[in-house]
Amino acid sequence: MTIRRFTAAGAAALVLALAATACGSDGGSDTGNGTATSTATDSATGSATTGSPTGVPKASGSITVFAAASLKETFTDLGRKFEAANPGTKVTFNFGGSSALAASINSGAPADVFAAASPAPMKTVSDAGGAAGEPRTFVRNTLAIAVPEGNPKHLTGLADLAAPGVKVALCAKEVPCGAAALTALKAANVTLTPVTLEQDVKGALTKVELGEVDASLVYRTDVRADAGKIDGVDFPEAAKAVNDYPIAALAKAPNKDGAAAFVAYIQSPEAQQVLTAAGFQAP
Repeated sequence: MTIRRFTAAGAAALVLALAATACGSDGGSDTGNGTATSTATDSATGSATTGSPTGVPKASGSITVFAAASLKETFTDLGRKFEAANPGTKVTFNFGGSSALAASINSGAPADVFAAASPAPMKTVSDAGGAAGEPRTFVRNTLAIAVPEGNPKHLTGLADLAAPGVKVALCAKEVPCGAAALTALKAANVTLTPVTLEQDVKGALTKVELGEVDASLVYRTDVRADAGKIDGVDFPEAAKAVNDYPIAALAKAPNKDGAAAFVAYIQSPEAQQVLTAAGFQAP
């Protein structure tokens, strides 16, 4: 089994590709459903690029994007780039667990775009008539074991997570990262009892950062985004639990043109380059 240590030095290339992603939590607020909001506007970088990306229609006005928590760093960066290419636009994000976001959309929360971490939450929106057109898979993601720096428990694979005295955090089974974790554990024939079940992948990752658990099953992209704070352990069963990420403009989008433009941008070569640099896989 291979142990990969994701250090700050090893993440240098990623930092260049994801400049200013830390702004994703700046100015965040609670929306009442347990998810965080952030705006992509940055006066220091708002004029960094000009011109609409190839093949992407121009947009204007405010665009509200509901997106899976694992997309926070990349989408915040892409939101700034989209605004710079479309002067007069403002992209606001609501990041959280995909299932909770889907429920909010179906309950009438105003949003223009939904990007989920698996097809299941998107299907609940589509089945309710909430998606405008067919959702499109724009990236894929796989799991890794997040451990504290230095991997003090010397964990090398999923079987080690079931060892006595090892405290593990998982996402709840209703959340895409939780469903993927259960699939991987089943493939490895491993049964364990987590000490906590989190409502999104960032919650599971934070438990490792704070030293409250010895490991958590999260996306590899989240491990890479947290380089320098935690280490990551790859395991072969991750190949059995690859998550497709679909995106769709919403039928009741207040800004339909803006929604269509943002969805097209996320599928553009420019955006795909940022996403793959962060560790996502091309669809």
